[in-house]
Formats: sequence, structure tokens, C-alpha cells
Amino acid sequence: MARPTMAQDIERRIKELILERCLAPGDALPTETELMDLFEAGRVSVREALKSLQAVNVVEIRRGYGTFVGSLSLSPFAEGLAFRAAVRHRQGEPGLAELMKVREALEAGLVGAVAAGVPEEDLDVLRALVAKMEAEAADGGRVARATDRAFHLALYASLDNHLLSEVLDAFWAAMDRVREDFDDGHQDPSVTCAQHREIVEAVAAADGERAVRAMRTHFDGIRDRLDAG
Repeated sequence: MARPTMAQDIERRIKELILERCLAPGDALPTETELMDLFEAGRVSVREALKSLQAVNVVEIRRGYGTFVGSLSLSPFAEGLAFRAAVRHRQGEPGLAELMKVREALEAGLVGAVAAGVPEEDLDVLRALVAKMEAEAADGGRVARATDRAFHLALYASLDNHLLSEVLDAFWAAMDRVREDFDDGHQDPSVTCAQHREIVEAVAAADGERAVRAMRTHFDGIRDRLDAG
């Protein structure tokens, strides 16, 4: 295994510094000069480390103001996920199918927990989104991806897990990144609406097994469309 470069070692140490000082997104980091002194490193290595960390949202460099802890968002992960799926799909490999299998495992594994205790206000949001899907299907013949996406994100709101929300949104962003290769126009919107309504009613009935079956059925339809695409 190759030894880490000076810049890579500084990246690690900056991350450790953020943890040791309990810094949060938006908090100021030591200046470039202070980092050079702290790590006994040259300006070039420090700058290279900061640029690498900025690329993955660990730090944010504000010209004229300094360096701060970044948003720590998963957007680089989503882009990497999307690019991998796109490359494999263009090569005739099952990149999209693999993406959906992972998402299915995640959602089917969690929907039972949602059914155990979803607040009434969350059910109202979910039913409103299904009603919106039905209106879109009646008006334009298809369900908007934005509405579908909003439904799946709202479904897990009661779990109050910010990381989960980011991961699920990353899968949607990845799918959108390669959507030009995926023609889902032949999908029957009435089936889509019915599947989402069944998920809501299963959750509302606090029936975890029914909710898992409904989610699996929904993903069966997505797999059929991928196979036909």
C-alpha cells in the first residue's frame, strides 16, 4: 500500500481537528497560516488538502473570509453513485438495476418501522401527495417524478433520521442523473397511484408486513420497467 502524501496526511489531521474541537458546519477553522504552523507543513500541501476536503463538502473556503467547516452534505456521494450507474448502464451492464436493488433493500427494510407509529400529520402529507399523483395522472397521463420523490422522502419523516433522508435523496439524485437513458413513459400511472396509496393505507393501519409487501410490489413494477427499457 502506498504511503499517504503530505496533503493526504493533512486532510486526515484536519478531520481529526474538526472532531476534537466539536466543530459544526459553518464554524471557522484555523487560517491557512495557522494550519501550516499547527501541522508543520508547507503552504502548497495545506492548500491541496483544503481543496480536496472542499470537493467533498468537509470544508468551505470563502475567499476573503477564511475557511469553515463545510455542509457535510452527501452530494459528492450522490454524484459518484450516479456516474457509476451511468457508466455501467452505457456499457450494457445493470447499473440502474443495481441502484434500485439497494434502494429497495433500504426502503423495504424501513417501512415496517414507519408503520409502527406514523403521526397523523405525516399520513395527511402522504395522502395529499397520492392525491396529487392522481391529479397529475388524470391531467397529463403520468406522475411527476418530483411528486414521487417527495412521497418517498415524506414516508420516512417520522423516523427523524437526517442521514436516512440524505441517503434516500442521494439515490433519487443518482436516478435523475441517468434518467435520459430510462424511458418510463409506458408506465401505467394508475398503477403507480394505486401502489403508493396501498403503501399509505398499510402504514396507516399499522400493518408492517402489509407495508413491506406493498413496497416490494412497487419495486417489482420498477424492475419490470427497467427490464423492458
